[in-house]
Amino acid sequence: MSRLRLVSTLALCWLALLCAPLQAAAPALPEGVTQVTAVEGVTEYRLANGLRVLLAPDESKPTAAVNVTYLVGSRFEGYGETGMAHLLEHLLFKGTPTLAKGALVAELKRRGMRFNGTTSFDRTNYYEIFSASDDNMDWALGMEADRMVNSFIARSDLDSEMTVVRNEMESGENDPGRVLWQKMAAAAYQWHAYGKATIGARSDVENVDIANLQAFYRKYYQPDNAVLTVAGKFDPARVLARIQASFGAIARPERKLAPTYTVEPVQDGERRVTLQRVGDVQIVGTLYHTVAGSHPDAAPLELLSFVLGDTPSGRLHRALVESKKAVGAGSSFTGLAEPGYTGNYVQLSRTQSRETAQKVLIDTAEDLARHAVTAAELARAKTAYANAFEDALDDPASFGVSLSSYIALGDWRLFFLQRDRIKATMLADVQRVAQTYFKPSNRTLGIFVPTDKPDRVVAPAAKPLAEALAGYTGGTAVAAGEDFDPSPANIGQRTRFATLGNGAKLAMLPKKTRGGSVNGVFVLHMGDEKSLFAKSTIAQFTAAMLNRGAAGRDRQALSDALDAAKAQVSISGDGDDLTVRFETRREHLATTLDLIRDQLRKPDFPAGELEQLRGQTLSAIEAGRREPSSMASRALGRHDNPYPKGDTRYVGTLDEELAEVKAVKRADLLAFQQGFYGADHAEMAIVGDFDAAALQAQLERNFGDWKSRAPYKRIASPYHADSPAQISLEAPDKANAIYLGSLSLPVRDDAPEWLPLVLGNRILGGGGLKSRIADRLRQKDGISYSSASSLSSNAFEANAGWSFYAIYAPQNLQRLKSGLKEEIARLLKDGVGETELAEVKSGLLQEITVARTRDGTLAGLLASHLQLGRDMNWDAAREQRLAAVTVDEVNAALRRYLQPESLVEVYAGDFAKATKDAPAAPQADAGKTKEEVVH
Repeated sequence: MSRLRLVSTLALCWLALLCAPLQAAAPALPEGVTQVTAVEGVTEYRLANGLRVLLAPDESKPTAAVNVTYLVGSRFEGYGETGMAHLLEHLLFKGTPTLAKGALVAELKRRGMRFNGTTSFDRTNYYEIFSASDDNMDWALGMEADRMVNSFIARSDLDSEMTVVRNEMESGENDPGRVLWQKMAAAAYQWHAYGKATIGARSDVENVDIANLQAFYRKYYQPDNAVLTVAGKFDPARVLARIQASFGAIARPERKLAPTYTVEPVQDGERRVTLQRVGDVQIVGTLYHTVAGSHPDAAPLELLSFVLGDTPSGRLHRALVESKKAVGAGSSFTGLAEPGYTGNYVQLSRTQSRETAQKVLIDTAEDLARHAVTAAELARAKTAYANAFEDALDDPASFGVSLSSYIALGDWRLFFLQRDRIKATMLADVQRVAQTYFKPSNRTLGIFVPTDKPDRVVAPAAKPLAEALAGYTGGTAVAAGEDFDPSPANIGQRTRFATLGNGAKLAMLPKKTRGGSVNGVFVLHMGDEKSLFAKSTIAQFTAAMLNRGAAGRDRQALSDALDAAKAQVSISGDGDDLTVRFETRREHLATTLDLIRDQLRKPDFPAGELEQLRGQTLSAIEAGRREPSSMASRALGRHDNPYPKGDTRYVGTLDEELAEVKAVKRADLLAFQQGFYGADHAEMAIVGDFDAAALQAQLERNFGDWKSRAPYKRIASPYHADSPAQISLEAPDKANAIYLGSLSLPVRDDAPEWLPLVLGNRILGGGGLKSRIADRLRQKDGISYSSASSLSSNAFEANAGWSFYAIYAPQNLQRLKSGLKEEIARLLKDGVGETELAEVKSGLLQEITVARTRDGTLAGLLASHLQLGRDMNWDAAREQRLAAVTVDEVNAALRRYLQPESLVEVYAGDFAKATKDAPAAPQADAGKTKEEVVH
């Protein structure tokens, strides 16, 4: 299992976790509210109607989050009702009598809130993350209380959302790995609902009865079946009072919820499933029944998954990838409210042997009796998990969102208990669970194969949580950071600037942060148009190899050193730039910077690692040969590209890219690093808890004498007007299609028209769920789960880009075209309104402020300013200008630059099948626009 997956595995969510300071004062309790328990700064309360409330106050960042977790997911659906919980999640954004006709989503966007809803097997949750203020908090709490019991769940909304959900379903159908995993789960769970995908069966979703959906809503969306979490910057006493006023007014329901009782029978032999679809990458997987996430065995199973699946230390990686039997491998433990599973997988190129990989995959997992887990492997896994748990405590705004999955397991305190259980796990525990669960009779690989002597596994029942949690108090809460003002004036005043001996520019913003975190961004510029010619792939590979061995440390040793320093380092390079982003802790900053120095200045470029990277890259390129998104993006990049092959701005064919990857040699990487790398044309920005003088001195030692041998001149990107076109690409056997559009604009990011265009784009398609395009394609027409438009800026040349995107079913191609065309035409004809513009301004300004509270983002902003010769006064002036933009300016900019007749548009999907399956239609007259069709 990769480190990238650790936090999401711990919380079954992609967002990080927060805990409040231990010393937070207990708020006065309103009448009808009782305190239940507290662990490490998180306090649980209960209302008289049964609602559980978790408060986690934190003053370190000016953001807050409200999350409501309902203890209902796909596990609670009956026969013919699959997908009902997920469909209901969609409908809760349709409004209530007090927030009708799109007002709910519009108000979320106006307030600049990040929001969403997610559905899993055991729970559904809704969250809002926003700039902390009493007004935002009161509105979010009131809105969630309102839609808990007053949502429309109307037939008209169901009809429009039905095709959106179907489009989401079709999007998932394009991923062979995802579909294979669903088929394996279905084979493993023959009776339990965990064998059914949360999104549901197409027939169930299409035929759901509105009365059944309303009954499902009234049954489960009630205070006694919900947990409300409030985290971030807020006054606990005031928020408790507001919660009691809004949620406390909801009566406790009279119905009683019966527990689910289906228990999956013991598996009595290996099961097999085979999936046959169009594609270019082979996948082999195994799935073993294990335990619920609350069971004590969940901790050793998590660690065992790391021992097997980590890259590069994992046994599967070493046995399969390093031996060139596969291009990728991994493992994951899925802990759920009821007994879950562990899955192992291997990814292969078209030429690698499935049979060989299957044998190695099974032997590696099921032969641990002879090849026991070592103390070093367990220590490495524990270190990785300990670091992940620490990182999970540092994001105030995302606390409740992540905690939802632990709430679904039975109790939110399981987050802390799981951390302690992992810390206490011994080698014997890991060995025991491996030998208990990883058996042939408990394996799902493919079709069923009978056996004369079944060796059955019974998953032990979890002990009562009250026993496991009796007297549990947890550890010491993470130290909080300062109450930092993210205004441009404060940031500008507190930022220190310096120049290293070789000319590298340095910006430092020291401040107290939660857990003593430090974020940094280094950007190295190199070469010029001539010297970098025909070196783009070499530049990419050079950057990608920097984390695979340096200064005598192999990939594993380097990874272990970064883990020991609690450091996350990412390095990327393409053409004339190399970007390093890192996060660590104050006490490990010096070590982290030394490791980064070794990666940049002393890379080893191991030959074996180069071959692994080559195989993975070739496999990824081949995987995109028939994927609509990859096909469309490549076609868009190649259309009217004015640069010759070899230029860094050229976009090659798939075969050209494959040939370049195959031709890369280790000597090329050595020569590129020695000839181009250097810090004399670099920007370095660091934000967080550090000593500025000591930091500057170390950066001088590490990089102040490092200069590139090649002269540097930035490669320009002048405006080029692409000729308009419509390109159609056939992607056989793909249920989902994609649309990409592009429009070049002769505008720079400091031009008077730029901010009006930014606001105009937000209204058109840049506002997430609330935009003209989303309102049309998703809310009204119900044909696209995801659609948007975006602007890319340029601070050097007057050359910006306007992009358009949508996914849809191939049979809805003409409806998609009509919808986009009509919405753009309506915007240009009628223009934007005062209220619409004011709401977009408010949301965007709040989002900009919140972005500056994220230290990694702020470091990137400071580094960019160093390159451009700007400072925070520029940001302040831009925000003032943004607030002053008028309706006339927006409409004038849109009418000048948004020229739909100049668009380059690409449509990729299985249109041949859609046309064949569609009823006959009258022959249309030939139009004036020429359409290019590529099969």
